[in-house]
Amino acid sequence: MFEWLPWIFLAALACFGMGWMVARIDIKQLLSESRSLPQSYFKGLNFLMTEQQDKAIEAFIEVTKQQPEAVELQFALGSLFRKRGEVDRAIRIHQSLSERADLPAEQRTAALLDLALDFEKAGLLEHAERILCDISAKSAGSKKQQSQTLKLLLEIYVQERDWQKAIDVARRMQSGDGDTSAYAKEIANYYCESATKSHQQGMNDEADEYLNAALAANDKCVRANLVKGEWLAASGQHEQAIATWRKIEQQDPAYLGLMADQILTSFEAIGKTEQGLMELSASQQQYPALDLFNAIFHATMKSKGATAAYQLVQEDLRQNPTLVGLDRLLEAELLAAPDDRKADLKVLKDLVHTHSSRLAVYLCGSCGFKAKQFYWQCPACAGWETFPPRRTAEYDTSDRHLAKLQAEG
Repeated sequence: MFEWLPWIFLAALACFGMGWMVARIDIKQLLSESRSLPQSYFKGLNFLMTEQQDKAIEAFIEVTKQQPEAVELQFALGSLFRKRGEVDRAIRIHQSLSERADLPAEQRTAALLDLALDFEKAGLLEHAERILCDISAKSAGSKKQQSQTLKLLLEIYVQERDWQKAIDVARRMQSGDGDTSAYAKEIANYYCESATKSHQQGMNDEADEYLNAALAANDKCVRANLVKGEWLAASGQHEQAIATWRKIEQQDPAYLGLMADQILTSFEAIGKTEQGLMELSASQQQYPALDLFNAIFHATMKSKGATAAYQLVQEDLRQNPTLVGLDRLLEAELLAAPDDRKADLKVLKDLVHTHSSRLAVYLCGSCGFKAKQFYWQCPACAGWETFPPRRTAEYDTSDRHLAKLQAEG
């Protein structure tokens, strides 16, 4: 065994020598590359380290003038300008990159996509659309870039409220993903937007076709049945409206509260107010919701008086204790109270109402935007159906109710 020791030692020495030579080569290459970089590059890095962003940008611009081949640095500068709101400078950089014939196809496409983003940020949607349509028509760039192109086009068509083009692009994205359920929610809402537009213009048959198309795209589209019921009720077809609204319970019962007042109005129009109250009360037992309860409360107050409304709130408050429910209880009690108690009750009610109204808001599940009214599209993040139909004040109560039902089951 000892006779192999000299050879092992020599092999180890050879490996060490090779490693030393490779390291020397790497160091020489690194030093060579460092010397080839303009001094402005290191100045820019230093400015970035000391958080002097404006000076860093000027230094990097100097680098791009001295070395036009520094493409990635130009991309980074363009994106930085766009984020800072200096869109005109971003446009100049990305336009210059997109016109360079020496760039590979993917980099030129990347420059065009950035240019489209610049134009969109500047509000020049037609310019952005023209670029994106050209990229899509030529199938330029990678598959990922083609997907990004369609997403940007979809954003633009939604901003322009060009719903038919938005539907066409979303269908293409569905086809590209190979998933027919992808974008089904968005497509259904685009059809609903088209239906509303046609209805406003008096084209009722076309509007109905759009609503049917929305349900065909997404059979869970509550909005389509809700809007269809509204139009039927407005034309005096209250029984058909009620039948349409009843379908929503099979789609998603949480949305029943959104049309509870309208349902009761239609029942009242056909002389069946009591039946309407019974149906909604049964729904409230199964799917408690503040909007639903508010409608039942006011209808009971109107048809049966303050005492019946007080008993209704008292019973519901035991099952679903909320600050909003207490507000309703005090409202009913105030109406039925003797004159000597009304002043004190009003002070208490106003105090409770001030706090409950802050909680009775809708909350976007995507970005956290709060709103007093319900939106199908969030005004802040532009997401579709990101607002749950429950108000924030009832989240804990509804969760407890569901837990109770599951325990009983």
